[in-house]
Amino acid sequence: MAWNRILLLVTAIFCLSFSSCLRYSFTGASIPQGVNTIFIPFFPDQSNSGLGDLSNRLNEALINRFVNQSKLQLANNESDADAVLDGVITGYTNRPFSIGGDEQSDQNEVTITVRATFKYASKEEAEWTNTFSGKFTYDPTDDPINGENEAANSALEQAANNMFNDAVSNW
Repeated sequence: MAWNRILLLVTAIFCLSFSSCLRYSFTGASIPQGVNTIFIPFFPDQSNSGLGDLSNRLNEALINRFVNQSKLQLANNESDADAVLDGVITGYTNRPFSIGGDEQSDQNEVTITVRATFKYASKEEAEWTNTFSGKFTYDPTDDPINGENEAANSALEQAANNMFNDAVSNW
């Protein structure tokens, strides 16, 4: 019984002393000390997708990931930020994914490609510069316009999630 109390006390002291060095996010990732804000500008859309609001949709998805799933606050500009995630939407495709019996596409796949850079304000070099993509299929015979828009949203969510995961993997 006494050993259980001692073990509990040692574990509690260890956890308390260790937790003062790191902040934890809702995702379980720890945020480096001194990193409280992130700036996420709109990523220009150079994909020629024909969908005029991809940049806005990606920005919303990234803010949801970084601000709502961590303790980071959104900075209004780069000079006020402790970290910056910047990039460009480089590609958009909407292609047949599977062909039905009547040789018509019964599934289309939307793929969105984004090139992004993640950098801490305190460092000269970027933590990473990577290309991310998201894919999602939809039925073009059901509701082609809404189907494509929903597939684009899901593809952007995948890309945003991958960017978030790459950033927090270093935390």
